[in-house]
Amino acid sequence: QVQLVESGGGLVQAGDSLRLSCAASGRTFSTYHIGWFRQAPGKEREFVATITSSGGSTFYADSVQGRFTISRDNAKNTAYLQMNSLKPEDTAVYYCAADTMSMGPAAGYWGQGTQVTVSS
Repeated sequence: QVQLVESGGGLVQAGDSLRLSCAASGRTFSTYHIGWFRQAPGKEREFVATITSSGGSTFYADSVQGRFTISRDNAKNTAYLQMNSLKPEDTAVYYCAADTMSMGPAAGYWGQGTQVTVSS
């Protein structure tokens, strides 16, 4: 069992940066893989990035590769998504997800989401 709360979203201009945080209940955070997903109005939920439980491996969607960085600090029970060079097409609600096994749309736990809006 883990609870996730995202924060850090906001309204920015193209080219700006944001860092999203995913604060988790501390009990077993280090055993969960963490993923970031996003969903824009009228579109399917989209994979953004994932990081393994130990932080040893990361994977990114092609659309954010080179601009976004996922990280975690298990001692702080927090995962992050550093978003640089933001584009209007990055506008979406961003969700943090956690699962002990696979990471995808069927991940076991989700946060409430945080809105990121990028103006042109």
